[in-house]
Amino acid sequence: MDIVQNITKVSLAWELYQQSVPQTHIAKEVGVHRTTVYRWRKGIEEVGELELFLDNYLLAKKGERKKRKTDGLLKARIWKLREKHHQCCGQKIQYFLKRDYDVNLSVTKIYDILGERYQLRSKWKKNQRRGPIPAAQTPREVIQMDTVDFGEIFAFSGVDIFSKEADVVLRPSLTSRDGLIFLQTSMPRRFGGYAQLIQTDGGPEFQDEFQEHVLEYAKRHRIARPYKKNEQAFIEAFNRSLRKECLGWSKYEVKELPVLEREVNAYLEYYHQERPHISLGMRPPLEDRMSEDRVLHI
Repeated sequence: MDIVQNITKVSLAWELYQQSVPQTHIAKEVGVHRTTVYRWRKGIEEVGELELFLDNYLLAKKGERKKRKTDGLLKARIWKLREKHHQCCGQKIQYFLKRDYDVNLSVTKIYDILGERYQLRSKWKKNQRRGPIPAAQTPREVIQMDTVDFGEIFAFSGVDIFSKEADVVLRPSLTSRDGLIFLQTSMPRRFGGYAQLIQTDGGPEFQDEFQEHVLEYAKRHRIARPYKKNEQAFIEAFNRSLRKECLGWSKYEVKELPVLEREVNAYLEYYHQERPHISLGMRPPLEDRMSEDRVLHI
């Protein structure tokens, strides 16, 4: 917009304001947004007179503004944090910047810097309709379980949808016997041995032997509706993290099982003790328990 034309609009807006014309009407009269009128009015009131405000306005508009540069060291730190923490998102990088370097930076700016080096995915559409998901107000109310196919190896996974604690058991086949072994291993080891509800899909690994024993570990077993992945949203999200941050999209052979188990165990330790979770206020799932353990050992 032409500077002279803008100055005329500022002057007219101030004159109308002094005549007690509502700011919404002023905005319509001069052809700007009402927020702009408010900003002009506040600026004039702060400096005390219209002429001084216009002088400052002209001075600010002269010449092309230089773009604010981001320090090269800060960029390097952001790139390093993304690689160190398994290609993590901007919110987690913001958390690590504050924690490790006492640096405050907006998530938008972090993504701008990441975009200089990485091909980032398009933004997730958060306003999609979601199917009903069993809610939880305390730990062990709802455990979601699922499996991930890695060729000759299958990852049986489970997550507490409230505390975000998770567990993984690798098996060489996808039968109800393997599902039972996962149930008998994971529930005592990670989820306290009992939950109000265990939810799975209708796959064969969660039928027969699994169903015969599942109520020993939960008050109720719910099978998610077919083709309604939204009902398994929490475990689906964890499985994506397991692929992205640990095992990838490769196909493995049974002989690789011992090596993969060590990798998964290391990842679970990182996931529970170091990896910040957005829904937990950027805290790892076991941060509080870690603090309690430190107090007990002092």
